[in-house]
Amino acid sequence: MDMDAGQSRLVPVNGVTLHVKEFGPEDGRPVLLLHGFPEFWWGWRKQLGPLADAGFRVWAADQRGYNLSDKPRGLAAYAQDVLADDAAGLLRAMGGPAALVGHDWGAAIAWRVAVRYPQLVSRLVAMDVPHPTVMDAALRHDSRQLLRSWYVFALQVPRLPERQLGADGFRRLVRNLRSGAKAGSFSEAEVEEYRRAWSQPGALHAMLSWYRAAVRRRAAPFAAPRVRVPTLVLWGAEDKYVLPYLGTRSAELCDDAQAEVVAGATHWLHHEEAGLVNRRLLGFFG
Repeated sequence: MDMDAGQSRLVPVNGVTLHVKEFGPEDGRPVLLLHGFPEFWWGWRKQLGPLADAGFRVWAADQRGYNLSDKPRGLAAYAQDVLADDAAGLLRAMGGPAALVGHDWGAAIAWRVAVRYPQLVSRLVAMDVPHPTVMDAALRHDSRQLLRSWYVFALQVPRLPERQLGADGFRRLVRNLRSGAKAGSFSEAEVEEYRRAWSQPGALHAMLSWYRAAVRRRAAPFAAPRVRVPTLVLWGAEDKYVLPYLGTRSAELCDDAQAEVVAGATHWLHHEEAGLVNRRLLGFFG
């Protein structure tokens, strides 16, 4: 799909203005896509065409702090409940309930929205990040996951990560992006799109604020963590950041869930196995 064909919208929600790209017919069933770190709306480029062609009205959002969306200062602005309220605001603006799809940090927020605002979510798809309750337990009790999450704690150092990741035209951030993916998953032309997004004023600091707020502004545990809406969990078997069994464990907290671990795929499942992901989305959405 021509990425310039979509309509850009600036949507005021939850005290900020978020940028979204809209594809598909205006009267189509709504789907909201939430990216993770260090992506932006364009990270869904391989899903946008098939979903729009199938008749869905798709919003691919720049989450707060990313690309063309607002970048407020202060860690309180990036607390997970605040980020979930952003997504809930977008769902309301779409005229929800809508299907909600998240990858990486987008999945963490999507889980939270589905628990707190089930009336806004028709279907939930979470990729490569587990239900928050499952992730919290893994960080406390599974040393393997704690080891894989080392970078979260390294990013707590003030200012130094910004200098390191932004040095030499984001070369280190590009290397980190590619290191967990199959060879060839991110071409030079695609990397240039990411560099443009990372170069937006204040973007890198805001993107890292998600990680800092997760540690320093921890969300309270859910009183009732079960997910009541139909849920699809997709995972790359070779994910180097999050253990795949946590996806299956997350499905156990859902009333109606399917979970699939994709052999040979990494954390960047929707890039590497786009055809499979698109078939699963279309089948799940009906």
